[in-house]
Amino acid sequence: MNSAPRKIAEEEGEEESMNSLIELSGRAQRPPWPRRKPPSRSLLLFPSLLLLTLLFFLCYYSFVSKSALTVLRDPLPPPGLRCNPEILSSGERYLWYAPHSGFSNQLSELRNAALMAGILNRTLVVPPVLDHHAVALGSCPKFRVMGPTQIRAAVWDHTVELLRSGRYVSMADIVDISSLVSSSLIQTIDFRVFASLFCGLNIEKACSDKSGETFLFNRLKQCGYFLSGVDGNVDNCLYTIEEDCRSTVWIYQREDEDGKLDVFQPDEQLKKKKNISYIRRRRDVYKTLGPGTEADSAAVLAFGSLFTSPYKGSQLLIDITGAPREPKIQSLIDEIVFLPFVPEIVSAGKEFAQKTINTQYLCAQLRLLDGQFKNHWKSTFLGLKQTIGSLRQKVPLPIHIFVMTDLPKSNWTGNYLGELAQDFSSYKLHFLKEEDELVARTAKELSVAGHSLRIGKIPRGFDRVDKLRKSCSPKELSDVLLYIEEIVCSCASLGFVGTAGSTIAESIELMRKYDSCSLNSHLGRKLEV
Repeated sequence: MNSAPRKIAEEEGEEESMNSLIELSGRAQRPPWPRRKPPSRSLLLFPSLLLLTLLFFLCYYSFVSKSALTVLRDPLPPPGLRCNPEILSSGERYLWYAPHSGFSNQLSELRNAALMAGILNRTLVVPPVLDHHAVALGSCPKFRVMGPTQIRAAVWDHTVELLRSGRYVSMADIVDISSLVSSSLIQTIDFRVFASLFCGLNIEKACSDKSGETFLFNRLKQCGYFLSGVDGNVDNCLYTIEEDCRSTVWIYQREDEDGKLDVFQPDEQLKKKKNISYIRRRRDVYKTLGPGTEADSAAVLAFGSLFTSPYKGSQLLIDITGAPREPKIQSLIDEIVFLPFVPEIVSAGKEFAQKTINTQYLCAQLRLLDGQFKNHWKSTFLGLKQTIGSLRQKVPLPIHIFVMTDLPKSNWTGNYLGELAQDFSSYKLHFLKEEDELVARTAKELSVAGHSLRIGKIPRGFDRVDKLRKSCSPKELSDVLLYIEEIVCSCASLGFVGTAGSTIAESIELMRKYDSCSLNSHLGRKLEV
């Protein structure tokens, strides 16, 4: 539940139009040339028929095009998509939310969503892994964020695009949440199964049948707009939460704080500059959204962002650290602090450490190009230089270093990475690349495993899981390299140097704290530096 806020970026599309009827009709009305024999009546009739035919098709095309644009852009779904009766009759109650930003932020939100689902006794809809910053929240401390309805719609649109392009990968395909489900701390359902039920659509057909995908995907998008809350709430079907980090800090079992002002508020200067009037209050999530409330009666409870991080003595959205009166929720809180990667990723990282590096090594995670990090090269290299200097007094040369960086090798000239790469007698650098056989093999293994569809809840009578697995499994997996690199860094027995402020570095530190990688003895014990 600890991640740094991210900036927001939005894009809008454009429309095109065309019209050539005036010119065409003008030519048809011109008189015949002088001294030219008047055409026969039948010949005069031909241009008229041609013109009428053209007018018919142009009008029809204009009408169809306009209708298609209306279908794509109209935020209100058709009445048939409002709420599938199966959702209401099943008695199941779901929690859906809108992840965003980079993978580490999405992982943090998954932990928070699991906690909310446990407290509210709802089945968690497990989302896909979104492309890096395909959807961004904004800056909570500066009160510049995308609203809950907007971010839900943006996440749904991107999810549909992932399905359409064959790149859909569930968070539960990457992060191992099986222990949470097997211990009955929470129940989960794969997004593809949930969307099939809620929207009443054969999503697997859209994934496989190219001839029908446009219609089905458009219907799926419209269902998503409804589920995002653009048309408001629907009794017994949908309750959308419009509170976000500008107005609310969710708490639990702190009766003396419920309804009180939070310690962090927008200052007067910001209020005047941005013309805002937000007041942040602390609200008990169970009392606000639990039994006896309007939200509790809805089959689907839809949050916006569930991103939180500490700021000025408070949390930006969720401040739940314990549940002393409920052992089950306390166990859930303890379990979600660290969620490991699935076995295929852990095994790949260990394999690279044991077979390729095959000795003690240091990991250097150097984030140098993205966002704020491109302005802090000096401090990032300084930390690495100091650690290596200390290691030179303790271990024989050459020192083995696994380098995890976003800086291409072509840009190493003239900086500390270039110096390390050139000093062959003192250092041996190790890297993983997208095209490496280990990375490609792991991606295939993850696609075949399909963990999310195996551990998630399957409603009674739903018999299309095998079709979903076959048709909507990823044809390609992105970011597998990142996950394996994190495991390799967690296994570094000579220590870890991470980039200050990087959520990736925070994730690796958490892995190392929980000893997620137990290497064979021949790689040596971790060395304190």
